[in-house]
Amino acid sequence: MNPALRLVRRVFDWRIRGVRCVELIGVVCLAAVMVSVYIVKTAAARESSEISQIEAEIRQNEQRVRLLRAEATRLEQPARLEALSRQLGLEPVQVTRRTDADGLSELAAANQPAPAPAAAPAPVAAQPETSPVSPSTSAQEGPQ
Repeated sequence: MNPALRLVRRVFDWRIRGVRCVELIGVVCLAAVMVSVYIVKTAAARESSEISQIEAEIRQNEQRVRLLRAEATRLEQPARLEALSRQLGLEPVQVTRRTDADGLSELAAANQPAPAPAAAPAPVAAQPETSPVSPSTSAQEGPQ
């Protein structure tokens, strides 16, 4: 018989307290597989809950976007804007007020407000000068 075969047969026949060594190795491997499957399952459940939370946030954000778009559409209605402009006394821009890029500097210079005059400092009123007299010295002097 081959020496390698004898060694394999010896390992399979080796017994510890009546239990073959191969069976012990098999049980240990099976326990390791069970623990690893449990760990993977709990990690997958955790990831699944995170995914569902993120999906809920996405749905909430989509709802907010829809509401904001609806509000923007309402605020940008031409009839509403016209009513607001009438309240403020605004009128449409006339075609004659159009200019090109070269004319912008001329328009800016023409539309600048005049500088406000510098405010002169207010004159300070002269206050009568009084000599400081302490109460203790005036009491000591008394009537003379």
